[in-house]
Amino acid sequence: MAVDAKTVKELREKTGAGMLDCKKALEEAGGDLTKAIELLREKGLAAAANKAGRIATEGVVESYIHAGGRIGVLVEINCETDFVAKTDQFKDFARDIAMHIAAMSPRYVRREEVPQEEIDKEKEILTAQALNEGKPEKIVEKMVEGRIGKYFEEFCLLEQAFVKDPDKTISQLVSEKISTIGENISIRRFVRYELGEGMEKKVDNFVEEVMSQVNK
Repeated sequence: MAVDAKTVKELREKTGAGMLDCKKALEEAGGDLTKAIELLREKGLAAAANKAGRIATEGVVESYIHAGGRIGVLVEINCETDFVAKTDQFKDFARDIAMHIAAMSPRYVRREEVPQEEIDKEKEILTAQALNEGKPEKIVEKMVEGRIGKYFEEFCLLEQAFVKDPDKTISQLVSEKISTIGENISIRRFVRYELGEGMEKKVDNFVEEVMSQVNK
């Protein structure tokens, strides 16, 4: 079916995809803008997956210091070329990741980095909790596996919901950036410091504080 230029332009603005790709997606979706976005995302993520195996040794070490110097983050994010590393789009992405780390306090980049002894200990605690709740032993194992998944979502950066857009994970955000930038992108490592960490102090809501600074 024929699609009008205004809808093609709107789709391009929403997705960042090329004009021809937008036109084809709209034709395939019968003019449905939402479905066309989904089609482009599917194709974009497939393209991102193909790029994910490419070597990425350029990039930036980005920093974020929370107002008043109470939290500091350094994060290394890699891409394939120095040219991309210097673009505003890549720098903005790196700043968003550093800010997210400050707010959400992940412990690891990905679940593969979590020590097995930590996983085993957590499973032990979760199993005891499930049994104390009176759950039948035959379903406890499945419950524990599900709760371990939640554990990864809480402490592994790539599985956390993005603080500025909770509808997507950091992993999905990375895939979107790979698709739009056209190079492999990898969050390699980070370090997060919090003033007085490990010392007894009052509890603060750093997520709200960090977001209040971002929204100013």
